[in-house]
Amino acid sequence: MSSHLATERDGSVAWLWLDRPDKLNALHRPLWAEIPQAVAALDADPDVRVLVLAGRGRAFCAGIDLADHGASMVAGGSLSGRGESPVGQRRELYEDIRRYQRTASCFADTNKPVIAAVHGACLGAGIDLITACDLRLASADASFSVRETRIAMVADVGTLQRLPRVVGDAHARDLILTGRDIDAQRAYAIGLIGEVLPDAAALYTRVQALAREIAALSPLAVQGAKQVLGQALRREVEQGLDYVALWNAAFLASDDLGEAMRAFMERRPPAFRGR
Repeated sequence: MSSHLATERDGSVAWLWLDRPDKLNALHRPLWAEIPQAVAALDADPDVRVLVLAGRGRAFCAGIDLADHGASMVAGGSLSGRGESPVGQRRELYEDIRRYQRTASCFADTNKPVIAAVHGACLGAGIDLITACDLRLASADASFSVRETRIAMVADVGTLQRLPRVVGDAHARDLILTGRDIDAQRAYAIGLIGEVLPDAAALYTRVQALAREIAALSPLAVQGAKQVLGQALRREVEQGLDYVALWNAAFLASDDLGEAMRAFMERRPPAFRGR
């Protein structure tokens, strides 16, 4: 396992920890690549029956690491910095987005049920991750936000496709169009999370008990149920993911996005002009 991810095993339950506590587990380029590799390895292990996704330190995940990606976004290029011509840059950006989408989708696509254990901030890409999980629990200090709208981006890694199916269309539109923060109680009220626990310690205890409960059942039945439940959803989500990747490949590099990245790096409010 890399220095950015850690795994712990408790019998047939595997905990996958985002492990950049000094950066609030913001997803930088290496972590985007390492998550699906780690999930694939756990998926291939017949002794693992349930996965738990959690974050070290003060937060679950503060979203995409803007310090790592901001310069290429301001420049209007791909996330990876590749691509020479304008068309080449758009093609590379499309492929980058599709690769990042696979990082979130690996939790939906794995045969094993996945429980997200959320404490502290769960922002932007954090929402992409947890909406791809099967179950979501949180501590009372958790907060949630679809931050992409606030930084002049159309969320393109899975939130637009999965969040409406989790909380319903009206609640999803409210969160997506405003980018506002909500607390754990509000997240519970709209169905984003299934339980609220007093603190992180209580959260992990409850998640571990739930994971063991599921792991004690027939893995054939549990994994089969996950596959059947997701059969139609996977097709619809995949179509939506491809569409938003094409959309952002064409329109992501706006003046407003550049302003959002500069404002972030200069620690000031952005001034959007709609172009």
